[in-house]
Amino acid sequence: MRAKLEVLALVLGSIGLCGTIAVTALPIWRVSAFIGANLIVMEELWEGLWMNCYRQADINMQCKVYDSLLILPPELQAAQGLMCVSIVLVVLSLFVTGCGTKKSNCCGDNPKSKNITLALGGSLYLLSFLTTLIPVSWVAHTVIRNFYSPLVVDSQKRELGEALFIGWATSGILLITGVILLSSYCKRRSKEEEPYTDVHLIAVSIQKEGSMYLGRTPSSSYKHQEYV
Repeated sequence: MRAKLEVLALVLGSIGLCGTIAVTALPIWRVSAFIGANLIVMEELWEGLWMNCYRQADINMQCKVYDSLLILPPELQAAQGLMCVSIVLVVLSLFVTGCGTKKSNCCGDNPKSKNITLALGGSLYLLSFLTTLIPVSWVAHTVIRNFYSPLVVDSQKRELGEALFIGWATSGILLITGVILLSSYCKRRSKEEEPYTDVHLIAVSIQKEGSMYLGRTPSSSYKHQEYV
C-alpha cells in the first residue's frame, strides 16, 4: 500500500508539473468577449502572461511578446512571478518525494528519515497549490469584475480563458498530492509510536507489580514472626 501511494504521488506530481508549465506558457488567460461591436467584427484576442495573440476574420493568429512587462495590469505581473515560483516548487517537490520513496537510496534504510522527507515533499506540494491557485483566482476575479462593470467599455471587456480552468484543475491535483503524502506520513508516524507505547505500558505494569510485591512482603514476614 505504501509503495502504491508513493507511485500515485509521483504520477500526480508529474501531471501537476506539466499543468503548471502549460498554464504559465499558454497565452489564453484572458480572451476577448464577443459583445457589442466585437460580435460583428469577429475580432479575437488572447492575452497571456508573456504574449498576446490577435486574429481578425480569416487572418491567421498572430502572437507577439509584450514589449514591456510593466504595461501589464498588477494581477498579470503578480501571476508571472507566482507561476514561476510554482514551477520551481513542483520540481523540488518531485525531487524530494523521489528521495523519500521506499525504493530510493537517498536516505539509506532509515524509515524515519524517509517519512520526514515525504512530509517535506507534501508540504512543498501544498505550497505550490497556493502559489498556483492565487494568481489564477486573482485574474479570474478581475476579469469577472470588469465584465460586469458599467465603467469598462465593451472593447476592453474580457472573458475567462482556458488557461484559468487548467490552472484550477492543476491546483486541485497539487492539493490532492500534498494531502496524500501528509496523511501517509501521519499514519506511519502513529505506527512507529505504537511499539514505544506498548513498551512503556509494559514497563509501568511491571513497576506496579513490583511495588505491590514489595508492599506485601514486610506484612507477611511480620505475621510469620508473630505466629512463631
